[in-house]
Amino acid sequence: MPTFPFSAIVAQDEMRQALLIAAVDPSIGGVLVFGDRGTGKSTAIRALAALLPPMRAVAGCPYNCDPDSPAESCPHCASAPGPRKSHRKPVPVVDLPLGATEDRVVGTLDLERALGAGVKAFEPGLLARANRGFLYIDEVNLLEDHLVDLLLDVAASGVNTVEREGLSLRHPAKFVLVGSGNPEEGELRPQLLDRFGLACEVATPKDIATRIAVVRARDAYERDPEGFCAARARDETAIRKRILLARERLPSLAVPDSALERAAQLCLALGTDGLRGELTLMRTARALAALDGAEAVTDDHIRRVAPAALRHRLRRNPLDESGSTARVERAVAEVFS
Repeated sequence: MPTFPFSAIVAQDEMRQALLIAAVDPSIGGVLVFGDRGTGKSTAIRALAALLPPMRAVAGCPYNCDPDSPAESCPHCASAPGPRKSHRKPVPVVDLPLGATEDRVVGTLDLERALGAGVKAFEPGLLARANRGFLYIDEVNLLEDHLVDLLLDVAASGVNTVEREGLSLRHPAKFVLVGSGNPEEGELRPQLLDRFGLACEVATPKDIATRIAVVRARDAYERDPEGFCAARARDETAIRKRILLARERLPSLAVPDSALERAAQLCLALGTDGLRGELTLMRTARALAALDGAEAVTDDHIRRVAPAALRHRLRRNPLDESGSTARVERAVAEVFS
């Protein structure tokens, strides 16, 4: 069955915008989507991956290396220097199940080859498959602590180091981390929360017209998936072209000092720790400007991405009972007034 089209997702504008921004600039640090069950979180993430154009990868490389610049830490490409054959393949979207073992995530010794041929060979795990793609964790707030620690290390370095049964190996593991969850089931550890570039909130639609549109679209897709996707093909192509053009514009897009000053003012007003807030806000606004076809980042771009870039970086304020989104919107109104 074909994937539900990204262009057919009704409402949830902030989530769709954040996922498009992450597709344009993966260095932003991934997307966290928190909200009610049944609001299209998983559907949107898989739809984005299906929308992206195929990527070029080294033929036979289990780490999806770029043939023009293979990773220095790739054991496969390092063992075969010189011209490399390449092929096109879909951008990987790898699910990390909550019950996954550490060996399945990082990789382990290939027991079949070890027992049959007496050779110590590495069997790549989920992190290897996710390189240059997306690593998706549903119910991320329920992920076990030892896997959270592992992800923090890999996300910071972009390299997975494996020490197993006398086997020592490093391989590239750069991916866009995407997580979804329901806040009623528990909070995310602050260290992992800080690794997400953007955090979106989704909610069940409150108006009848939107609810009807969602149900009608889903029912039409389930009755005739091929026909439904064919009817959306032109819209999907338009979004794909928009992403590609934005990637081309991104390196040359200007970020004026006035935009950096606004970002710093916002973070100071909200009391965010460190400078990651400013960096993420700047990168996110630049990616949005590239999607819009603008020549430079403006106040409007910063205003539109501020809640997603900053809401999960705020300290708790016992004297302020308002939610993080309301605090960001209030600071935006004060700074931009």
